[in-house]
Amino acid sequence: MNLQAKRFIGSVYLKDKKAVKSINDQSIVSEDPVSYALKLSDSGLDEIFVFDLSPSGNDALHEEALDVIKDICKAVDVPVTGAGNVKRMEDIKKLLYAGCKRACLNFEKEGNADILQEVSEKFGADKIVICFSKDGNLIKYKDQVEKFACETVLFTEDVKNATKPETDLPMVVLCNDSALSPDEVFLLNDSVDGITGNIVNDNASKVDSCKQNLIDKGIKICALEPAFTWENLKKNSDGMVPVIVQDYRTDQVLMLAYMNKEAYEKTLSTGKMTYFSRSRNQLWLKGETSSHFQYVKSLTADCDLDTILAKVKQVGAACHTGSYSCFFNEIARKDYSEKNPQKVLDSVYEVIKDRKEHPREGSYTNYLYEKGIDKILKKIGEEATEMVIAAKNPNDNEVIYEMSDFLYHMMVLMAVKNVSWEDITDELARR
Repeated sequence: MNLQAKRFIGSVYLKDKKAVKSINDQSIVSEDPVSYALKLSDSGLDEIFVFDLSPSGNDALHEEALDVIKDICKAVDVPVTGAGNVKRMEDIKKLLYAGCKRACLNFEKEGNADILQEVSEKFGADKIVICFSKDGNLIKYKDQVEKFACETVLFTEDVKNATKPETDLPMVVLCNDSALSPDEVFLLNDSVDGITGNIVNDNASKVDSCKQNLIDKGIKICALEPAFTWENLKKNSDGMVPVIVQDYRTDQVLMLAYMNKEAYEKTLSTGKMTYFSRSRNQLWLKGETSSHFQYVKSLTADCDLDTILAKVKQVGAACHTGSYSCFFNEIARKDYSEKNPQKVLDSVYEVIKDRKEHPREGSYTNYLYEKGIDKILKKIGEEATEMVIAAKNPNDNEVIYEMSDFLYHMMVLMAVKNVSWEDITDELARR
Protein backbone atom coordinates (compact mmCIF):
# COMPACT_ATOMS: atom_id res chain seq x y z
CA MET A 1 0.00 0.00 0.00
CA ASN A 2 1.47 3.33 -1.09
CA LEU A 3 0.51 5.88 1.58
CA GLN A 4 1.73 8.75 -0.64
CA ALA A 5 -0.62 8.01 -3.55
CA LYS A 6 -4.19 9.32 -3.56
CA ARG A 7 -6.46 6.64 -2.08
CA PHE A 8 -10.18 5.91 -2.14
CA ILE A 9 -11.23 4.30 1.14
CA GLY A 10 -14.60 2.79 2.03
CA SER A 11 -16.12 3.04 5.51
CA VAL A 12 -18.26 0.55 7.39
CA TYR A 13 -19.98 1.80 10.54
CA LEU A 14 -20.97 -1.10 12.81
CA LYS A 15 -23.91 -0.82 15.20
CA ASP A 16 -25.65 -3.89 16.66
CA LYS A 17 -23.99 -6.13 14.03
CA LYS A 18 -25.45 -4.04 11.20
CA ALA A 19 -23.92 -1.42 8.88
CA VAL A 20 -25.32 2.05 9.55
CA LYS A 21 -25.01 5.29 7.60
CA SER A 22 -22.39 7.10 9.68
CA ILE A 23 -21.22 7.89 13.20
CA ASN A 24 -23.95 10.53 13.59
CA ASP A 25 -26.63 8.94 11.40
CA GLN A 26 -27.31 5.42 12.62
CA SER A 27 -30.00 4.50 10.13
CA ILE A 28 -29.34 1.00 8.75
CA VAL A 29 -27.80 0.73 5.29
CA SER A 30 -27.24 -3.05 5.40
CA GLU A 31 -28.34 -5.91 7.63
CA ASP A 32 -25.21 -7.77 6.48
CA PRO A 33 -22.10 -5.63 7.06
CA VAL A 34 -19.77 -8.33 5.70
CA SER A 35 -21.52 -8.37 2.32
CA TYR A 36 -21.62 -4.57 2.39
CA ALA A 37 -17.86 -4.43 3.01
CA LEU A 38 -17.24 -6.99 0.27
CA LYS A 39 -19.26 -4.91 -2.19
CA LEU A 40 -17.11 -1.88 -1.32
CA SER A 41 -13.93 -3.94 -1.67
CA ASP A 42 -15.02 -5.17 -5.10
CA SER A 43 -15.72 -1.60 -6.28
CA GLY A 44 -12.03 -0.88 -6.81
CA LEU A 45 -11.46 0.82 -3.45
CA ASP A 46 -7.97 0.76 -1.99
CA GLU A 47 -8.84 0.17 1.67
CA ILE A 48 -11.72 -0.03 4.14
CA PHE A 49 -12.12 1.63 7.52
CA VAL A 50 -14.41 -0.17 10.00
CA PHE A 51 -15.81 1.82 12.94
CA ASP A 52 -17.17 -0.01 15.99
CA LEU A 53 -20.03 2.15 17.25
CA SER A 54 -21.04 -0.12 20.13
CA PRO A 55 -21.59 1.77 23.41
CA SER A 56 -18.46 2.43 25.43
CA GLY A 57 -18.22 0.03 28.35
CA ASN A 58 -20.53 -2.61 26.84
CA ASP A 59 -18.03 -5.45 26.50
CA ALA A 60 -20.55 -7.93 25.08
CA LEU A 61 -21.53 -5.69 22.16
CA HIS A 62 -17.88 -4.76 21.61
CA GLU A 63 -16.94 -8.45 21.33
CA GLU A 64 -19.80 -8.99 18.86
CA ALA A 65 -18.48 -6.10 16.77
CA LEU A 66 -14.99 -7.62 16.84
CA ASP A 67 -16.43 -10.88 15.49
CA VAL A 68 -18.01 -8.96 12.61
CA ILE A 69 -14.73 -7.11 11.97
CA LYS A 70 -12.92 -10.46 11.84
CA ASP A 71 -15.42 -11.72 9.24
CA ILE A 72 -14.98 -8.52 7.20
CA CYS A 73 -11.18 -8.85 7.26
CA LYS A 74 -11.49 -12.43 6.08
CA ALA A 75 -13.95 -11.62 3.28
CA VAL A 76 -12.41 -8.53 1.67
CA ASP A 77 -9.24 -8.29 -0.38
CA VAL A 78 -8.10 -4.82 0.63
CA PRO A 79 -6.44 -3.67 3.87
CA VAL A 80 -8.83 -2.98 6.77
CA THR A 81 -8.22 -0.33 9.43
CA GLY A 82 -10.17 -0.79 12.67
CA ALA A 83 -11.47 2.09 14.79
CA GLY A 84 -13.76 2.76 17.72
CA ASN A 85 -13.77 1.71 21.37
CA VAL A 86 -10.00 2.02 21.69
CA LYS A 87 -8.85 3.11 25.14
CA ARG A 88 -5.94 0.79 25.94
CA MET A 89 -3.33 -1.45 24.39
CA GLU A 90 -5.65 -4.46 24.68
CA ASP A 91 -8.16 -2.75 22.34
CA ILE A 92 -5.49 -2.20 19.68
CA LYS A 93 -4.40 -5.82 20.04
CA LYS A 94 -7.96 -7.10 19.58
CA LEU A 95 -8.40 -5.13 16.35
CA LEU A 96 -5.09 -6.36 14.94
CA TYR A 97 -5.81 -9.94 16.01
CA ALA A 98 -9.19 -9.68 14.29
CA GLY A 99 -7.27 -9.17 11.04
CA CYS A 100 -7.02 -5.38 10.73
CA LYS A 101 -3.82 -4.16 9.11
CA ARG A 102 -3.91 -1.03 11.28
CA ALA A 103 -5.83 0.37 14.23
CA CYS A 104 -6.93 3.92 15.05
CA LEU A 105 -6.23 5.93 18.18
CA ASN A 106 -8.79 8.72 18.53
CA PHE A 107 -6.91 11.74 19.88
CA GLU A 108 -10.25 13.34 20.82
CA LYS A 109 -10.61 10.70 23.56
CA GLU A 110 -8.92 11.46 26.86
CA GLY A 111 -5.88 9.31 27.55
CA ASN A 112 -5.36 7.98 24.03
CA ALA A 113 -2.43 10.31 23.33
CA ASP A 114 -0.77 8.96 26.48
CA ILE A 115 -0.70 5.35 25.20
CA LEU A 116 0.56 6.17 21.68
CA GLN A 117 4.21 5.32 22.35
CA GLU A 118 3.32 2.15 24.25
CA VAL A 119 1.11 0.67 21.52
CA SER A 120 3.49 1.76 18.77
CA GLU A 121 6.48 0.11 20.39
CA LYS A 122 4.42 -3.04 20.93
CA PHE A 123 2.88 -3.37 17.46
CA GLY A 124 4.89 -0.99 15.21
CA ALA A 125 4.28 2.57 14.02
CA ASP A 126 2.99 1.21 10.70
CA LYS A 127 0.02 -0.26 12.61
CA ILE A 128 -1.13 2.97 14.28
CA VAL A 129 -3.37 5.66 12.75
CA ILE A 130 -4.36 8.87 14.57
CA CYS A 131 -7.96 10.17 14.28
CA PHE A 132 -8.78 13.78 15.10
CA SER A 133 -11.22 16.61 14.41
CA LYS A 134 -9.18 19.34 16.11
CA ASP A 135 -5.43 19.40 15.80
CA GLY A 136 -4.64 20.63 19.31
CA ASN A 137 -3.38 17.30 20.58
CA LEU A 138 -1.54 16.58 17.34
CA ILE A 139 0.39 19.82 17.71
CA LYS A 140 1.03 19.12 21.38
CA TYR A 141 2.30 15.58 20.62
CA LYS A 142 3.79 16.38 17.19
CA ASP A 143 7.12 14.59 17.73
CA GLN A 144 5.50 11.48 19.16
CA VAL A 145 2.88 11.34 16.39
CA GLU A 146 5.53 11.50 13.66
CA LYS A 147 7.62 8.84 15.38
CA PHE A 148 4.93 6.46 16.56
CA ALA A 149 2.16 6.60 13.93
CA CYS A 150 1.94 6.21 10.16
CA GLU A 151 -1.07 8.34 9.20
CA THR A 152 -3.73 10.79 10.42
CA VAL A 153 -7.47 10.85 9.76
CA LEU A 154 -9.31 14.17 9.93
CA PHE A 155 -13.07 14.16 10.55
CA THR A 156 -14.50 17.17 8.67
CA GLU A 157 -17.16 18.15 6.14
CA ASP A 158 -15.14 21.14 4.93
CA VAL A 159 -12.78 19.15 2.74
CA LYS A 160 -11.91 22.12 0.55
CA ASN A 161 -10.28 23.94 3.46
CA ALA A 162 -8.94 20.91 5.32
CA THR A 163 -5.33 21.54 6.27
CA LYS A 164 -2.74 18.94 7.13
CA PRO A 165 -1.59 19.15 10.76
CA GLU A 166 2.01 20.00 11.46
CA THR A 167 3.33 16.53 10.68
CA ASP A 168 4.87 14.87 7.65
CA LEU A 169 2.38 12.00 7.84
CA PRO A 170 -0.21 11.35 5.12
CA MET A 171 -3.69 12.66 5.92
CA VAL A 172 -7.00 10.96 5.14
CA VAL A 173 -10.17 13.06 5.32
CA LEU A 174 -13.43 11.47 6.47
CA CYS A 175 -16.34 13.29 4.86
CA ASN A 176 -20.00 12.26 4.52
CA ASP A 177 -21.00 14.83 1.89
CA SER A 178 -22.09 12.47 -0.91
CA ALA A 179 -22.91 15.33 -3.26
CA LEU A 180 -19.21 15.92 -3.83
CA SER A 181 -17.37 13.50 -6.12
CA PRO A 182 -14.37 11.85 -4.40
CA ASP A 183 -11.91 12.85 -7.12
CA GLU A 184 -12.97 16.50 -6.73
CA VAL A 185 -11.56 16.48 -3.21
CA PHE A 186 -8.08 15.71 -4.48
CA LEU A 187 -8.42 18.35 -7.19
CA LEU A 188 -9.64 20.98 -4.70
CA ASN A 189 -7.12 20.20 -1.95
CA ASP A 190 -3.76 18.65 -2.75
CA SER A 191 -2.92 18.21 0.95
CA VAL A 192 -5.46 15.35 1.14
CA ASP A 193 -3.85 11.93 0.59
CA GLY A 194 -6.98 9.80 1.05
CA ILE A 195 -10.73 10.26 1.21
CA THR A 196 -13.23 8.11 3.13
CA GLY A 197 -16.78 8.24 4.47
CA ASN A 198 -20.08 8.34 2.57
CA ILE A 199 -18.48 10.59 -0.03
CA VAL A 200 -16.79 7.35 -1.15
CA ASN A 201 -19.41 4.77 -0.13
CA ASP A 202 -22.25 6.47 -2.01
CA ASN A 203 -20.05 6.97 -5.08
CA ALA A 204 -18.38 3.53 -5.06
CA SER A 205 -19.71 2.69 -8.52
CA LYS A 206 -17.89 5.75 -9.90
CA VAL A 207 -14.48 4.98 -8.38
CA ASP A 208 -12.98 3.64 -11.62
CA SER A 209 -13.95 6.78 -13.54
CA CYS A 210 -12.80 8.99 -10.63
CA LYS A 211 -9.41 7.29 -10.68
CA GLN A 212 -9.15 7.66 -14.44
CA ASN A 213 -9.94 11.37 -14.12
CA LEU A 214 -7.05 11.80 -11.69
CA ILE A 215 -4.71 9.80 -13.94
CA ASP A 216 -5.66 12.00 -16.90
CA LYS A 217 -4.75 15.06 -14.84
CA GLY A 218 -1.38 13.59 -13.89
CA ILE A 219 -2.26 12.92 -10.24
CA LYS A 220 -0.69 9.81 -8.74
CA ILE A 221 -3.24 7.28 -7.44
CA CYS A 222 -2.87 3.95 -5.66
CA ALA A 223 -2.48 1.78 -8.76
CA LEU A 224 -0.33 -0.99 -10.22
CA GLU A 225 3.10 0.26 -11.23
CA PRO A 226 4.61 -2.01 -13.91
CA ALA A 227 8.28 -2.95 -14.04
CA PHE A 228 7.82 -3.64 -17.77
CA THR A 229 6.10 -1.46 -20.33
CA TRP A 230 4.10 -2.93 -23.20
CA GLU A 231 7.07 -2.21 -25.47
CA ASN A 232 9.27 -4.45 -23.27
CA LEU A 233 7.05 -7.48 -23.89
CA LYS A 234 7.42 -9.79 -26.88
CA LYS A 235 4.25 -10.14 -28.92
CA ASN A 236 2.93 -13.04 -30.96
CA SER A 237 2.20 -12.84 -34.69
CA ASP A 238 -1.07 -11.00 -33.92
CA GLY A 239 0.74 -8.36 -31.90
CA MET A 240 -0.66 -9.70 -28.61
CA VAL A 241 0.58 -11.44 -25.46
CA PRO A 242 -1.13 -14.54 -24.02
CA VAL A 243 -2.21 -14.35 -20.38
CA ILE A 244 -2.58 -17.38 -18.11
CA VAL A 245 -4.99 -16.55 -15.29
CA GLN A 246 -4.73 -18.17 -11.86
CA ASP A 247 -6.76 -17.95 -8.63
CA TYR A 248 -4.48 -16.15 -6.16
CA ARG A 249 -5.74 -18.13 -3.16
CA THR A 250 -5.68 -21.68 -4.55
CA ASP A 251 -3.36 -21.35 -7.58
CA GLN A 252 -6.06 -23.03 -9.70
CA VAL A 253 -5.63 -22.18 -13.39
CA LEU A 254 -8.80 -20.41 -14.51
CA MET A 255 -8.43 -19.44 -18.15
CA LEU A 256 -6.22 -18.31 -21.02
CA ALA A 257 -6.79 -15.01 -22.81
CA TYR A 258 -4.86 -12.36 -24.77
CA MET A 259 -3.91 -8.73 -24.30
CA ASN A 260 -3.05 -5.98 -26.72
CA LYS A 261 -1.45 -2.72 -25.62
CA GLU A 262 -4.75 -1.06 -24.69
CA ALA A 263 -5.88 -4.07 -22.63
CA TYR A 264 -2.52 -4.24 -20.84
CA GLU A 265 -2.55 -0.57 -19.90
CA LYS A 266 -6.24 -0.66 -18.93
CA THR A 267 -5.57 -3.62 -16.63
CA LEU A 268 -2.77 -1.71 -14.92
CA SER A 269 -4.76 1.50 -14.48
CA THR A 270 -8.03 -0.07 -13.25
CA GLY A 271 -6.81 -3.16 -11.40
CA LYS A 272 -9.40 -5.24 -13.29
CA MET A 273 -8.33 -7.83 -15.84
CA THR A 274 -9.00 -6.53 -19.34
CA TYR A 275 -8.28 -8.53 -22.50
CA PHE A 276 -8.63 -8.26 -26.26
CA SER A 277 -11.33 -10.54 -27.62
CA ARG A 278 -10.07 -12.05 -30.87
CA SER A 279 -13.51 -13.43 -31.76
CA ARG A 280 -15.22 -10.04 -31.30
CA ASN A 281 -12.20 -8.00 -32.34
CA GLN A 282 -12.63 -5.59 -29.41
CA LEU A 283 -11.47 -4.74 -25.91
CA TRP A 284 -12.96 -7.05 -23.27
CA LEU A 285 -13.30 -6.13 -19.60
CA LYS A 286 -13.77 -9.48 -17.91
CA GLY A 287 -17.08 -9.36 -16.01
CA GLU A 288 -18.48 -6.31 -17.78
CA THR A 289 -21.70 -8.15 -18.67
CA SER A 290 -21.63 -11.01 -16.11
CA SER A 291 -20.22 -9.04 -13.13
CA HIS A 292 -17.69 -11.88 -12.78
CA PHE A 293 -14.78 -9.47 -12.53
CA GLN A 294 -11.18 -10.49 -12.01
CA TYR A 295 -9.26 -8.23 -9.62
CA VAL A 296 -5.51 -8.19 -10.17
CA LYS A 297 -3.28 -9.44 -7.38
CA SER A 298 -0.09 -9.78 -9.44
CA LEU A 299 1.15 -9.85 -13.02
CA THR A 300 4.36 -11.75 -13.82
CA ALA A 301 6.09 -12.18 -17.17
CA ASP A 302 7.91 -15.38 -18.06
CA CYS A 303 11.64 -15.64 -18.85
CA ASP A 304 11.17 -14.65 -22.50
CA LEU A 305 8.75 -11.79 -21.71
CA ASP A 306 6.23 -13.30 -24.13
CA THR A 307 3.63 -14.67 -21.68
CA ILE A 308 1.97 -13.16 -18.61
CA LEU A 309 0.87 -15.06 -15.50
CA ALA A 310 -1.95 -13.18 -13.76
CA LYS A 311 -2.98 -14.02 -10.20
CA VAL A 312 -6.46 -12.69 -9.56
CA LYS A 313 -9.38 -12.63 -7.21
CA GLN A 314 -12.15 -14.20 -9.27
CA VAL A 315 -15.72 -13.06 -8.62
CA GLY A 316 -18.14 -15.78 -9.64
CA ALA A 317 -17.10 -18.13 -12.44
CA ALA A 318 -14.24 -17.58 -14.85
CA CYS A 319 -15.72 -19.70 -17.64
CA HIS A 320 -18.67 -18.65 -19.81
CA THR A 321 -20.14 -22.15 -19.24
CA GLY A 322 -20.59 -21.35 -15.54
CA SER A 323 -17.66 -23.51 -14.48
CA TYR A 324 -15.27 -21.83 -12.06
CA SER A 325 -12.33 -22.73 -14.31
CA CYS A 326 -12.26 -23.15 -18.09
CA PHE A 327 -10.08 -26.24 -17.64
CA PHE A 328 -12.47 -29.11 -16.89
CA ASN A 329 -12.35 -31.37 -19.95
CA GLU A 330 -10.04 -34.14 -18.73
CA ILE A 331 -8.17 -35.80 -21.59
CA ALA A 332 -6.14 -38.43 -19.77
CA ARG A 333 -5.03 -39.12 -16.21
CA LYS A 334 -2.75 -41.37 -14.19
CA ASP A 335 -3.31 -42.15 -10.54
CA TYR A 336 -1.01 -40.10 -8.34
CA SER A 337 -0.75 -38.93 -4.76
CA GLU A 338 -1.35 -35.24 -4.21
CA LYS A 339 1.90 -33.52 -3.20
CA ASN A 340 0.65 -29.97 -2.68
CA PRO A 341 0.71 -29.56 1.14
CA GLN A 342 -2.20 -27.12 1.23
CA LYS A 343 -4.39 -29.37 -0.91
CA VAL A 344 -3.56 -32.40 1.25
CA LEU A 345 -4.39 -30.52 4.47
CA ASP A 346 -7.59 -29.14 2.96
CA SER A 347 -8.63 -32.60 1.75
CA VAL A 348 -8.07 -34.28 5.14
CA TYR A 349 -9.84 -31.42 6.89
CA GLU A 350 -12.86 -31.74 4.59
CA VAL A 351 -13.13 -35.46 5.44
CA ILE A 352 -12.94 -34.65 9.16
CA LYS A 353 -15.68 -32.01 8.80
CA ASP A 354 -17.81 -34.41 6.75
CA ARG A 355 -17.78 -36.90 9.62
CA LYS A 356 -19.69 -34.34 11.71
CA GLU A 357 -22.49 -34.19 9.14
CA HIS A 358 -22.35 -37.82 8.00
CA PRO A 359 -21.16 -40.07 10.86
CA ARG A 360 -19.73 -43.48 10.00
CA GLU A 361 -19.89 -46.48 12.27
CA GLY A 362 -16.47 -47.39 13.62
CA SER A 363 -14.99 -43.99 12.66
CA TYR A 364 -12.34 -42.80 15.12
CA THR A 365 -13.17 -39.22 14.20
CA ASN A 366 -16.79 -39.77 15.16
CA TYR A 367 -15.65 -41.37 18.40
CA LEU A 368 -13.78 -38.15 19.25
CA TYR A 369 -16.80 -36.02 18.35
CA GLU A 370 -19.02 -38.15 20.59
CA LYS A 371 -16.62 -37.91 23.53
CA GLY A 372 -16.50 -34.14 23.23
CA ILE A 373 -13.95 -31.38 23.43
CA ASP A 374 -12.33 -32.50 26.68
CA LYS A 375 -11.36 -35.81 25.09
CA ILE A 376 -10.08 -34.04 21.97
CA LEU A 377 -7.96 -31.65 24.05
CA LYS A 378 -6.59 -34.57 26.10
CA LYS A 379 -5.55 -36.35 22.90
CA ILE A 380 -3.88 -33.20 21.56
CA GLY A 381 -1.88 -32.94 24.79
CA GLU A 382 -0.88 -36.60 24.55
CA GLU A 383 0.13 -36.30 20.89
CA ALA A 384 2.14 -33.14 21.62
CA THR A 385 4.06 -35.01 24.34
CA GLU A 386 4.71 -37.96 22.01
CA MET A 387 5.93 -35.54 19.34
CA VAL A 388 8.40 -33.98 21.80
CA ILE A 389 9.68 -37.44 22.86
CA ALA A 390 10.05 -38.51 19.21
CA ALA A 391 12.07 -35.36 18.47
CA LYS A 392 14.64 -36.48 21.05
CA ASN A 393 15.16 -39.77 19.20
CA PRO A 394 17.50 -40.13 16.19
CA ASN A 395 14.88 -41.55 13.79
CA ASP A 396 13.22 -38.72 11.83
CA ASN A 397 10.45 -41.03 10.60
CA GLU A 398 9.13 -41.23 14.14
CA VAL A 399 8.88 -37.42 14.30
CA ILE A 400 6.96 -37.35 11.02
CA TYR A 401 4.54 -40.00 12.28
CA GLU A 402 3.89 -38.20 15.58
CA MET A 403 3.57 -34.79 13.90
CA SER A 404 0.96 -36.28 11.56
CA ASP A 405 -0.97 -37.64 14.53
CA PHE A 406 -0.80 -34.24 16.22
CA LEU A 407 -1.99 -32.42 13.09
CA TYR A 408 -4.90 -34.83 12.66
CA HIS A 409 -6.13 -34.25 16.22
CA MET A 410 -5.57 -30.52 15.81
CA MET A 411 -7.80 -30.59 12.71
CA VAL A 412 -10.54 -32.32 14.68
CA LEU A 413 -10.36 -29.44 17.16
CA MET A 414 -10.41 -26.97 14.25
CA ALA A 415 -13.60 -28.59 12.95
CA VAL A 416 -15.22 -28.40 16.39
CA LYS A 417 -14.31 -24.71 16.73
CA ASN A 418 -15.15 -23.92 13.06
CA VAL A 419 -11.60 -22.78 12.31
CA SER A 420 -10.45 -23.34 8.72
CA TRP A 421 -6.97 -23.72 7.28
CA GLU A 422 -7.57 -20.43 5.50
CA ASP A 423 -8.08 -18.78 8.91
CA ILE A 424 -4.74 -20.20 10.05
CA THR A 425 -2.80 -19.33 6.90
CA ASP A 426 -4.27 -15.81 6.81
CA GLU A 427 -3.11 -15.25 10.39
CA LEU A 428 0.37 -16.61 9.60
CA ALA A 429 0.58 -14.39 6.51
CA ARG A 430 -0.28 -11.32 8.61
CA ARG A 431 2.60 -12.13 10.94
